[in-house]
Amino acid sequence: MKSYREELWFEVKTRRDYINITPKVEAALERSGIREGLCLVNAMHITSSVYINDDESGLIQDYDDFLEDLAPNEPHSRYRHNRTGEDNGDAHIKRQFMGREVVVAVTDGRLDFGTWERIFYAEFDGRRRKRVLIKIIGE
Repeated sequence: MKSYREELWFEVKTRRDYINITPKVEAALERSGIREGLCLVNAMHITSSVYINDDESGLIQDYDDFLEDLAPNEPHSRYRHNRTGEDNGDAHIKRQFMGREVVVAVTDGRLDFGTWERIFYAEFDGRRRKRVLIKIIGE
């Protein structure tokens, strides 16, 4: 059994964004040389997320609208967390809802996706550097 580790770094210029990172994960898988196993991809920051879904602009906007309705950024006074001097209480809740990580099977050297599935990095409190971990194990 082998393992491979790689980090992706992001510095999103806006507060929120959704980035299809599938090509970057596929490139890491190729570099790993692993043909059969599992690929973990997880956000290494508490105000961002990694998830799997369809890469369709309407759906991405629907997610963003839903999350903003669920946990609106303003008013900042709505969140006790923001009393610490932060303004990202909403981002923590959005991350909790969307999740921290995904695991994808690796079969014959490829990510074993269902139809239309893609891996996304979701940023809910951008404007600073954050990272995503890729950990691949297998043979």
